[in-house]
Amino acid sequence: MDRRAAAVIMAAGKSTRMKSALPKAAHPICGKPMTRHVIDACRQSGISEVIVVVGHEADKVKSALGEDVLYASQTQQLGTGHACRQALPHVPESTDVVLVLPGDAPLITAAAITRLLDTHASENNAATLLTAEMDDPAQYGRVVRGPGGSVIRIVEARDADEKTLAINEINTSIYCFDRGVLERDLAKLTTDNAQGEYYLTDVIELIRESGGRVGAVVAEDAADTMGINNRMELARANSIMRLRILNELMLSGVTIADPLTTYVDCDVEIGRDTLIQPFTYIEKGTRVGANCVIGPFARLSGVSIPDGTTGVVSNG
Repeated sequence: MDRRAAAVIMAAGKSTRMKSALPKAAHPICGKPMTRHVIDACRQSGISEVIVVVGHEADKVKSALGEDVLYASQTQQLGTGHACRQALPHVPESTDVVLVLPGDAPLITAAAITRLLDTHASENNAATLLTAEMDDPAQYGRVVRGPGGSVIRIVEARDADEKTLAINEINTSIYCFDRGVLERDLAKLTTDNAQGEYYLTDVIELIRESGGRVGAVVAEDAADTMGINNRMELARANSIMRLRILNELMLSGVTIADPLTTYVDCDVEIGRDTLIQPFTYIEKGTRVGANCVIGPFARLSGVSIPDGTTGVVSNG
């Protein structure tokens, strides 16, 4: 469905907390680069125009993500607002709304993006945030709403008073903007802040000052909006994605004897009535037919297994 929407995905940061020679955007989640998950979710929601903002190790990021997206370059790390500025010239003139997402949120789903776009349209907002509710919001920016449910402002945890810190609705850095409004207010951003950067969150305040409505929709599952900043969060995201893959397979007619010890990558196909025994690894590019028995203690990578095959333990 043509929503006349484009997506801008932020993947230019250095991310020192990963402590890796591999750019964060390229780190795999269940066999697929982290930011590729974000791209695919956008495409599945009906957005065909995707612009990825790259900077640090740009060539490695492009190689990992592929050639089916447009790339904008942010050679200086001057903040999220600056990154959006670099992307806007690549957004088609026919675009009505611009979705902005971080490249380190691989668990975002097409359903969550669709809800955001639908809310933006139905409420006639100038901007709409995807938010999440957390029992322990910790260091995340809090979303302060007005009496009618519109967003008044986003307050960073370090700047929040006790009352604001008690709010459990947080900013996920996933936004939908009217294209014209975003262009107008990005041009107004300044670096008059402690970090000397252009903050995309400042656009929210500018929109309100000009009389525009800023809305928000709460994610049905907070995990959808999870960002990855270190290896512990990377492991958690892998676990969540792995369970999603296994659940989808089981609902399609595949028997997983023990989900806790079974690992299946994205883009793996398994036919109905196939049994996957414990301690099995099935990696990307693998196709398993129907009525098979795989494992236990099997590892398959990039192979095709015919229907009715039993006792498979390896590629050989």
